[in-house]
Amino acid sequence: MSGDRELDVVVFGATGFAGRLVAGYLAGQASAGVRVGLAGRSQRRLADVRAELGAAASAWPLLAADSADPVSLAALARAARVIVSTAGPYREHGLPLVQACAGAGTDYADLAGEVLFIRDSIDRCHDVAAAAGARIVHCCGFDSVPSDLGVLLLHLAARADDAGDLRDTTLVVTALRGGISGGTLASLMGQQAEVQASAQLRRVVSDPYALSPDRAAEPDLGDERDPGWARYDRGLRMWTGPFAMAGINTRVVRRSNALQGWAYGRRFRYREVTGFGAGPAAPLLAGAVSSATLAAEAGLAFGPSRAMLSLLLPAPRQGPGERTRRTGYFRIQIHTRTSAGARYLGAIEAQGDPGYAATSVMLGETALCLALDRDQLPDRAGVLTPATAMGASLAARLRAAGHTLATRQITQLPR
Repeated sequence: MSGDRELDVVVFGATGFAGRLVAGYLAGQASAGVRVGLAGRSQRRLADVRAELGAAASAWPLLAADSADPVSLAALARAARVIVSTAGPYREHGLPLVQACAGAGTDYADLAGEVLFIRDSIDRCHDVAAAAGARIVHCCGFDSVPSDLGVLLLHLAARADDAGDLRDTTLVVTALRGGISGGTLASLMGQQAEVQASAQLRRVVSDPYALSPDRAAEPDLGDERDPGWARYDRGLRMWTGPFAMAGINTRVVRRSNALQGWAYGRRFRYREVTGFGAGPAAPLLAGAVSSATLAAEAGLAFGPSRAMLSLLLPAPRQGPGERTRRTGYFRIQIHTRTSAGARYLGAIEAQGDPGYAATSVMLGETALCLALDRDQLPDRAGVLTPATAMGASLAARLRAAGHTLATRQITQLPR
């Protein structure tokens, strides 16, 4: 472990809803030798958070830093080996900290699910971070760790079996229970407002390869738009509908493929859906969820309805209660066929609200992985993805933390 930094991990935005959860996870799971700090604008509020975390965090230092103050962010980046940020909306507040970390050679991770912010981060910070040896890793929560690691593990399994490249690959959400926070809503509303105001930004967000490191080099595989309506999938033998997070997850997975030299394959096609089974009620459920998804998108796209939603839904620093976080869960399957005709199935599951309880595990283990497992990580730097920055090392940590990440070759679909 390098001794050139005062701290191993700093949680920036520790007084927010997600920040408190991540800090709480680290207080419970980080070993005694890991040097953790809490950062944010208010020392008093940081002290209140620290007091809630118990004896393990009682000596954690508190660092004052403001996203509007580049000097404070530069000092923060120089103080830590890894900074994890939960301070969204990231498009509005996040880029200065990314720039500070890229320039200082400091690893960085966040929960951003905002295509426009990540595209800005790539364009402005990738080369700087690569030169300084910094790993900048966005989407280290429910979006997009299950998708990104799940596909990587399928690729590794197929490669170990000499079964060829991945071809048609579909993530299916088979069960999901959880809530939503004001911070997540603010991010969604912010991006929708920008997209509605700019045809150019709409094109960026709608591009399946919006996060590619080399858009011109991407293959032309036909229509790769995210599924938007209910349909019966004959290959999966079930009714499917849209998955709300496909718009960010699919682009992260495609970036992972490109950053690895298109290791998954040049004919790799990827999509994400919600699965409803094949029973008599399945088409009705798929249609109802599709209608609700379209209605929510329309509501976010229309200024007056966004304003009304902001009054009715959770405000920033608010989120699901303890019972919702504890009783939530997600179950995901990833189906793929390879160029050699082999079929593989991935399973990704966790107990706990996907966006908060499970996500705090994902981001907390990301921080520890970047700080403690450096010798085991892929030899890459720049603006990366969970799969390309940490890959199998993060998967191992998540398994040890109770998450399921499994792959197997199959000859027929499971019942």
